[in-house]
Amino acid sequence: MSDHIYKKIELTGTSKKGTDEAIENAIKKAGESVHNLRWFEVVETRGHIVDGKIDHWQVTIKIGFTLDD
Repeated sequence: MSDHIYKKIELTGTSKKGTDEAIENAIKKAGESVHNLRWFEVVETRGHIVDGKIDHWQVTIKIGFTLDD
């Protein structure tokens, strides 16, 4: 196995359904322009409130990916 060098980016995904979908949305979007995605780390979870109810979720993640050789 060769050694890997990783780079991290930070993104915030959103969803009206929940935190898991917010994470999946961020990873899906990152995958459109960044390749070799390897892992993610949840940094922050928050939500937007409208009329006393959760309107949507916001989850900030760091995504790690390997650099090309």
